[in-house]
Amino acid sequence: GSPWGFFFKAISDHKEVFGYPISIFFIIVNEFCERFSYYGMRAVLVLYFKYFLRWDDDLATSIYHTFVAFCYLTPILGAIVADSWLGKFKTIIYLSIVYAIGQVALAVSAIHDITDSNRDGTPDNLTFHVALSMVGLLLIALGTGGIKPCVAAFGGDQFGDTQEKQRRTFFSVFYLCINGGSLLSTIITPILRGTCCPRKK
Repeated sequence: GSPWGFFFKAISDHKEVFGYPISIFFIIVNEFCERFSYYGMRAVLVLYFKYFLRWDDDLATSIYHTFVAFCYLTPILGAIVADSWLGKFKTIIYLSIVYAIGQVALAVSAIHDITDSNRDGTPDNLTFHVALSMVGLLLIALGTGGIKPCVAAFGGDQFGDTQEKQRRTFFSVFYLCINGGSLLSTIITPILRGTCCPRKK
Protein backbone atom coordinates (compact mmCIF):
# COMPACT_ATOMS: atom_id res chain seq x y z
CA GLY A 1 0.00 0.00 0.00
CA SER A 2 0.89 3.67 0.18
CA PRO A 3 3.35 5.08 2.75
CA TRP A 4 0.43 6.73 4.55
CA GLY A 5 -1.36 3.39 4.76
CA PHE A 6 1.73 1.82 6.32
CA PHE A 7 2.06 4.77 8.70
CA PHE A 8 -1.48 4.57 10.05
CA LYS A 9 -1.37 0.77 10.20
CA ALA A 10 1.80 1.01 12.28
CA ILE A 11 0.03 3.36 14.66
CA SER A 12 -2.96 1.08 15.03
CA ASP A 13 -0.78 -2.01 15.55
CA HIS A 14 1.64 -0.22 17.93
CA LYS A 15 4.56 -1.28 15.74
CA GLU A 16 7.96 0.29 15.43
CA VAL A 17 9.27 2.49 12.62
CA PHE A 18 13.03 2.49 11.99
CA GLY A 19 13.45 0.64 15.28
CA TYR A 20 11.60 3.27 17.32
CA PRO A 21 8.09 3.11 18.82
CA ILE A 22 5.70 5.05 16.57
CA SER A 23 4.56 7.17 19.53
CA ILE A 24 8.03 8.71 19.78
CA PHE A 25 7.56 10.68 16.56
CA PHE A 26 4.37 12.26 17.86
CA ILE A 27 6.04 13.16 21.16
CA ILE A 28 8.95 14.88 19.42
CA VAL A 29 6.78 16.82 16.96
CA ASN A 30 4.39 17.83 19.74
CA GLU A 31 7.27 19.10 21.90
CA PHE A 32 8.72 21.13 19.02
CA CYS A 33 5.33 22.75 18.35
CA GLU A 34 4.69 23.40 22.05
CA ARG A 35 8.03 25.15 22.53
CA PHE A 36 7.52 27.14 19.31
CA SER A 37 4.10 28.25 20.54
CA TYR A 38 5.27 29.16 24.05
CA TYR A 39 8.44 31.07 23.20
CA GLY A 40 6.82 32.72 20.19
CA MET A 41 4.09 34.09 22.43
CA ARG A 42 6.60 35.16 25.08
CA ALA A 43 8.72 37.00 22.50
CA VAL A 44 5.98 39.57 21.88
CA LEU A 45 4.09 39.44 25.19
CA VAL A 46 5.57 42.60 26.72
CA LEU A 47 4.89 44.48 23.47
CA TYR A 48 1.26 43.36 23.70
CA PHE A 49 1.06 44.63 27.26
CA LYS A 50 2.61 48.00 26.41
CA TYR A 51 1.08 48.84 23.05
CA PHE A 52 -2.29 47.07 23.13
CA LEU A 53 -3.23 47.07 26.81
CA ARG A 54 -1.32 50.37 27.28
CA TRP A 55 0.44 49.34 30.45
CA ASP A 56 3.54 51.18 31.61
CA ASP A 57 6.94 49.50 31.70
CA ASP A 58 6.75 48.59 35.38
CA LEU A 59 3.37 46.88 35.19
CA ALA A 60 4.16 45.10 31.91
CA THR A 61 7.46 43.78 33.29
CA SER A 62 5.90 42.71 36.59
CA ILE A 63 3.07 40.76 34.95
CA TYR A 64 5.46 39.20 32.43
CA HIS A 65 7.83 37.90 35.10
CA THR A 66 4.94 36.75 37.30
CA PHE A 67 3.64 34.71 34.36
CA VAL A 68 7.08 33.20 33.67
CA ALA A 69 7.54 32.34 37.35
CA PHE A 70 4.13 30.68 37.43
CA CYS A 71 5.09 28.60 34.38
CA TYR A 72 8.02 27.21 36.37
CA LEU A 73 5.97 26.56 39.52
CA THR A 74 3.14 24.60 37.89
CA PRO A 75 5.38 21.60 37.00
CA ILE A 76 5.11 20.68 40.68
CA LEU A 77 1.33 20.52 40.30
CA GLY A 78 1.63 18.56 37.06
CA ALA A 79 3.94 16.01 38.66
CA ILE A 80 1.59 15.52 41.62
CA VAL A 81 -1.44 15.07 39.35
CA ALA A 82 0.40 12.63 37.07
CA ASP A 83 1.94 10.52 39.84
CA SER A 84 -1.02 10.30 42.20
CA TRP A 85 -4.10 10.64 40.03
CA LEU A 86 -4.22 10.68 36.21
CA GLY A 87 -0.93 9.19 35.06
CA LYS A 88 1.46 10.81 32.58
CA PHE A 89 -0.54 10.22 29.39
CA LYS A 90 -3.87 11.63 30.60
CA THR A 91 -2.12 14.53 32.32
CA ILE A 92 -0.42 15.46 29.05
CA ILE A 93 -3.67 15.17 27.07
CA TYR A 94 -5.89 17.11 29.47
CA LEU A 95 -3.40 19.88 30.23
CA SER A 96 -2.54 20.22 26.53
CA ILE A 97 -6.22 20.97 25.93
CA VAL A 98 -6.11 23.55 28.75
CA TYR A 99 -2.95 24.96 27.15
CA ALA A 100 -4.59 25.26 23.71
CA ILE A 101 -7.66 26.97 25.19
CA GLY A 102 -5.34 29.45 26.90
CA GLN A 103 -3.53 30.26 23.65
CA VAL A 104 -6.87 30.79 21.89
CA ALA A 105 -8.10 33.05 24.71
CA LEU A 106 -4.91 35.13 24.58
CA ALA A 107 -5.12 35.42 20.79
CA VAL A 108 -8.78 36.47 20.93
CA SER A 109 -7.96 39.07 23.59
CA ALA A 110 -5.70 40.79 21.04
CA ILE A 111 -8.55 41.30 18.53
CA HIS A 112 -9.50 44.93 19.06
CA ASP A 113 -12.55 44.70 16.77
CA ILE A 114 -14.40 42.75 19.49
CA THR A 115 -14.95 45.93 21.51
CA ASP A 116 -14.13 48.55 18.86
CA SER A 117 -17.71 49.67 18.19
CA ASN A 118 -16.78 52.89 16.38
CA ARG A 119 -14.09 51.16 14.27
CA ASP A 120 -11.36 53.67 15.07
CA GLY A 121 -8.75 50.94 15.55
CA THR A 122 -8.76 51.24 19.35
CA PRO A 123 -10.64 48.88 21.69
CA ASP A 124 -13.37 50.64 23.66
CA ASN A 125 -13.35 48.24 26.62
CA LEU A 126 -9.81 47.43 27.71
CA THR A 127 -11.09 45.70 30.84
CA PHE A 128 -12.50 42.89 28.70
CA HIS A 129 -9.19 42.44 26.88
CA VAL A 130 -7.17 42.52 30.11
CA ALA A 131 -9.44 39.97 31.79
CA LEU A 132 -9.42 37.60 28.81
CA SER A 133 -5.65 37.85 28.38
CA MET A 134 -5.08 37.12 32.09
CA VAL A 135 -7.34 34.06 31.87
CA GLY A 136 -5.40 32.96 28.80
CA LEU A 137 -2.03 33.40 30.50
CA LEU A 138 -3.22 31.50 33.57
CA LEU A 139 -4.36 28.56 31.43
CA ILE A 140 -1.11 28.64 29.43
CA ALA A 141 0.93 28.57 32.64
CA LEU A 142 -1.07 25.60 33.92
CA GLY A 143 -0.72 23.80 30.60
CA THR A 144 2.93 24.38 29.77
CA GLY A 145 4.07 23.80 33.34
CA GLY A 146 1.75 20.89 33.98
CA ILE A 147 3.02 18.81 31.07
CA LYS A 148 6.69 19.70 31.60
CA PRO A 149 7.52 16.92 34.10
CA CYS A 150 5.54 14.34 32.12
CA VAL A 151 6.57 14.52 28.46
CA ALA A 152 10.22 13.47 28.70
CA ALA A 153 9.42 10.71 31.20
CA PHE A 154 6.52 9.50 29.06
CA GLY A 155 8.83 9.37 26.04
CA GLY A 156 11.38 7.33 27.96
CA ASP A 157 8.64 4.90 29.01
CA GLN A 158 7.99 3.98 25.37
CA PHE A 159 11.22 2.00 25.10
CA GLY A 160 11.88 -1.54 26.24
CA ASP A 161 14.83 -2.72 28.29
CA THR A 162 16.71 -3.75 25.13
CA GLN A 163 16.37 -0.32 23.47
CA GLU A 164 18.91 1.67 25.47
CA LYS A 165 20.58 3.03 22.32
CA GLN A 166 17.24 4.20 20.89
CA ARG A 167 16.33 5.78 24.22
CA ARG A 168 19.56 7.81 24.27
CA THR A 169 18.97 8.94 20.70
CA PHE A 170 15.41 9.92 21.55
CA PHE A 171 16.49 12.18 24.40
CA SER A 172 19.13 13.83 22.21
CA VAL A 173 16.57 14.57 19.47
CA PHE A 174 13.95 15.52 22.06
CA TYR A 175 16.10 18.25 23.60
CA LEU A 176 17.26 19.35 20.15
CA CYS A 177 13.60 19.92 19.23
CA ILE A 178 12.98 21.85 22.45
CA ASN A 179 15.82 24.25 21.74
CA GLY A 180 15.16 24.34 17.99
CA GLY A 181 11.51 25.27 18.50
CA SER A 182 12.46 27.93 21.03
CA LEU A 183 15.13 29.45 18.80
CA LEU A 184 13.05 29.50 15.62
CA SER A 185 9.97 30.98 17.29
CA THR A 186 11.98 33.72 19.00
CA ILE A 187 13.30 34.75 15.57
CA ILE A 188 10.19 34.20 13.44
CA THR A 189 7.41 35.54 15.69
CA PRO A 190 8.70 39.16 15.89
CA ILE A 191 9.08 39.09 12.09
CA LEU A 192 5.48 37.92 11.69
CA ARG A 193 4.32 40.58 14.14
CA GLY A 194 5.83 43.27 11.95
CA THR A 195 4.10 41.95 8.82
CA CYS A 196 1.01 43.94 7.90
CA CYS A 197 -2.05 42.05 6.73
CA PRO A 198 -3.66 43.32 3.51
CA ARG A 199 -6.77 45.38 4.13
CA LYS A 200 -10.02 44.76 2.32
CA LYS A 201 -10.89 47.43 -0.20
